[in-house]
Amino acid sequence: MKTPAASASSDSLKERKKVVSTFAWASFLHDVGSDAVFSVWPLFVTNVLKANMSTLGLIDGIGDAMVSLSQAVSGYLSDRFRKRKVFVWLGYLFGGIARIGYALAPAWQILIPFRILDRSGKMRGSPRDAMISDVSTDQDRGRNFGILRSMDNLGATLGTVLAIVLIDRLGYRNLFFLAAIPSVPAVLLVLIRVRETPGDKRIYRGVRLRDFGRDLKIYTLSSAIFALAAYSYSFLLVHASRSDFSTPVVPALYLLFNLVAALLSLPFGRLADRIGRKPVLYLAFLFWGLVNAVLIVFPGKTGIVACFALYGMHQASLLPVQKALVAELAPGEFVASSLGGFQMIIGLLGLPASLLAGYLWDTVNSSAPFYCSLFLTGLAVFVLVFVKETRNQKLQA
Repeated sequence: MKTPAASASSDSLKERKKVVSTFAWASFLHDVGSDAVFSVWPLFVTNVLKANMSTLGLIDGIGDAMVSLSQAVSGYLSDRFRKRKVFVWLGYLFGGIARIGYALAPAWQILIPFRILDRSGKMRGSPRDAMISDVSTDQDRGRNFGILRSMDNLGATLGTVLAIVLIDRLGYRNLFFLAAIPSVPAVLLVLIRVRETPGDKRIYRGVRLRDFGRDLKIYTLSSAIFALAAYSYSFLLVHASRSDFSTPVVPALYLLFNLVAALLSLPFGRLADRIGRKPVLYLAFLFWGLVNAVLIVFPGKTGIVACFALYGMHQASLLPVQKALVAELAPGEFVASSLGGFQMIIGLLGLPASLLAGYLWDTVNSSAPFYCSLFLTGLAVFVLVFVKETRNQKLQA
């Protein structure tokens, strides 16, 4: 017979699992629509709306900057008002509306406000990640972020398959209309299944850089340098499209990336729980370095296929571990704000990263962005060496 304490512990565990599973399924649904768009996005911008690579870099860079700003603002407001759920479902709603805007855009200039709305939907990230961190322990935090990332990538995989199958039948614009639909059940899942406990109503002053400890500051610097190296995935897809891959094959390469990421996100998350976050981050930087090295040394079709597989390995090893380490290095009462502030810093650098890559592509040659990225990645690895990993003890029950 269960004691009251054991029953309460069991109920708590079920509720924590429910939170993780709900966010995982909502992310899966939303990413079905997102990646039906993103798998053909650079082809739509450059081939249909006739933008050059610098313009593509500008649009993607603005999107990356909005991701960082929205996550910083939502992280701050989430911690200040102790409300997280509203940012999550609104974020999914914004993404669905933006896809309708993409479908209606007659010129690339019209894409910009909808790109801003779409990437502003990433305001869901910091509050959602903070909720996942809150229901996790040091023994399963990497696993839980890995589950979320795996479902992200599985949704992206299905969305990419839909793009491959439907792009010739529907065309870009009808495909984008269809891609708006999955965000509706994602919003409803969060609204119905996630129960938010009322938070502490104390006055909140917000997190500042000086609130970051030494290791979080150094880790943020390392990640900021790497953010300058991490140009938009659009450059990989355009590089493939200009290397004699046909239009339906280009999203198939994106599919390969998502399949690899989906299969490996959870194993890498578990590996980080066992051996620590930094060793897995070193692997993530190594995989990205190999993406660039392969494109430089083996620019043909075989090399391009290999680089998409390596890109999937990079994403699978980076994203779950990156968030878990920030949550563990952050001041305890500022987890959402710290995640948001971290995302703001590295995300704002997405704009100069993509602009730089586009400029080098248009003015030097298509390999120049890869050389630049390789150098910056090596510098980020050097700085990461000086981070001392710490592990908090939360929710051990």
